Parts: sequence; structure tokens; C-alpha cells
Amino acid sequence: MIRVGVIGVGYLGRFHAQKYAAMDGVELIGVADVDPARAEAVAKECGTVAFTDYKELLERTDAVSIVVPTVHHHRVALDCLERGVDILLEKPMTVTLAEADALIRLAEEKQLILQVGHLERFNPAVLAVQPLLKNPLFIEAHRLSVFKNRGTDVDVILDLMIHDIDIILSMVNSPIQSIHTVGAPVVTQLTDIANARIVFENGCTANITVSRISLDSVRKMRIFQPGRYLAVDFGKKEVMEVRLKQEGGGFPLPEIAKHAFQEQDVLELELREFAGNVRLRRQPTVSGREGRRALAIALDVIRQIRENQDRFAHLLSAEGNFGFSSSL
Repeated sequence: MIRVGVIGVGYLGRFHAQKYAAMDGVELIGVADVDPARAEAVAKECGTVAFTDYKELLERTDAVSIVVPTVHHHRVALDCLERGVDILLEKPMTVTLAEADALIRLAEEKQLILQVGHLERFNPAVLAVQPLLKNPLFIEAHRLSVFKNRGTDVDVILDLMIHDIDIILSMVNSPIQSIHTVGAPVVTQLTDIANARIVFENGCTANITVSRISLDSVRKMRIFQPGRYLAVDFGKKEVMEVRLKQEGGGFPLPEIAKHAFQEQDVLELELREFAGNVRLRRQPTVSGREGRRALAIALDVIRQIRENQDRFAHLLSAEGNFGFSSSL
């Protein structure tokens, strides 16, 4: 029986606790939160014990999910690893690369599991598209969300874009040649809408657009490769494959195939893998090193946007929270 805990039981952490409480082979030892009322409410709901000091929880567990604000990830994760506890650390894994490197180094020294919570890797649409990937030449991703108050402690790159960065890095086996960005704060002091064009050394280009101020929620990706393209809808969990078929010497005609797969609980898949990794001591699908790689690209995008915002300071001052940045 794997003894687990959840540190931070806000919106997402509560779901972690619920999944663990219902999971075979796992015992939810407790939940910890700085808000005593919140910790008590989730503990009661999940039939476990509430803590306000997460260090007390670590004395009783083999593994924990860390679902606290990003700024606290490094300190909490370090405490867990120092006490020999395996961790699933929500994305983005840390605020800086130095913090990420420190966690990776300690986890490897102690031979502990460090899994990063890039949830979309477990989306059935992502799993279904993997066998269809041959030689991506151009990837276009759109991830648009209606505005929500939660998650605004980080900008839209660390909130949304990092999902697509991680997925694309898992699809394209090549170093990055260059990155070009545009971005703007609109309703918060941080970037709310952004675009990144990532050019890989093997010739593949990825164009990623994200917004958290859209009227509709959209999570789609198109992958173009020789002779076909793949359309992925993360929300609907659908994959459509379009091939061009030559008939009778005329114009090529599109041949469309839809790939079906079972509806699955993505968070449950992720947490079940984590529990299995703890039990079998195996490498996670998204390890600390993969989480760090996605973070490095995301931070580069943020840096480029911030470096150029001074060029458009008059727009920021003229319209309140609006600005624009480009490295093109």
C-alpha cells in the first residue's frame, strides 16, 4: 500500500485528494493546507486527516502531490526530497531554472521520483496521436481560455503555453534554433495573450498562440508532415488524420480518418502513473528533466516579451493594463 498525501488543497489539489482517496493500492494519509478550514473540509470529504504544517504530513507518507502556488514549489519540494519522499510537482515545476536544477540533482542523488504535472501528456488525444507522428514539419497550436481569477499569479506562458511547449518538445526530436515572440498584458499586470514561433534545427517550426481572455475555450493543435496532417482537439479528445490520395492522374483528394479512443479521466491517469512509479521505481512520463526543458523555453519566451515591452511603454500607460511586445 502506497501512503500518499496532498500538499495544497485549493481548486486542483482537492481533485488530487479525491482521486487518491478512491484509488486501489493507495492510502491517502492526509492533506495539508495553510488554510485550516480548507484543509479540514477536504480531509472530511476524503476521509483523511488535515494538517496545517505539511512537514508533519511528510513523516507519515511515501509520496505526495505538491499543489501549492508556483512560488513555493522549490521550498516545499526540497523539504519533501530531503525527507526521502517521492513527489509529483505541479507545473510549472519552479520559478527559475536554478531551482529546477537543485530539485533534479537532489532527486537523482537520493534516487527519488520527481514527476512534473504536465497533465496534457495523459490526454487521450495526445496518446492517440503519438503512433501517427512521422516527421512533423509545421505545428500550429491554439490554447484559448475564458478569464478566471485563479492562476493569475503567473502569466499566460506559465499558465497555458507551457502545456503546448511540453507536448511539442515530446514530438520533435531536435534542438531549438530560435524563438520569436509577441505578447501583451490586457486585464492583469502580467502577459495575458501571447504567441511564440519556435524554429527547430531539423527544420520543423511550431507556432503557439495562447490567451486567457477569450470568449470561448479552445485547445487545438494541427501537425503537418509529408503527405498528411493531423488535427488534434484536446477538449473533445479527438484526432483527425487527413491524407492526400492521388486518383486517376487528377488532383489529389483528401482522405479523412478519425481515430477513436476511450474517454478517460486524465488526472486519474496521471496520478495512477505516479503511484505506479513510486511502487515500481520507474521513470515518469514527464520527469524533472523534461519539466525543466519546458520551463526553460517558457522562461525564454517570457524574457523576450519583457525585454521588448519598454519599446511600447506608451501603450501600457495610455490604456492601463495593455501592452505589446515583439522580438520579430
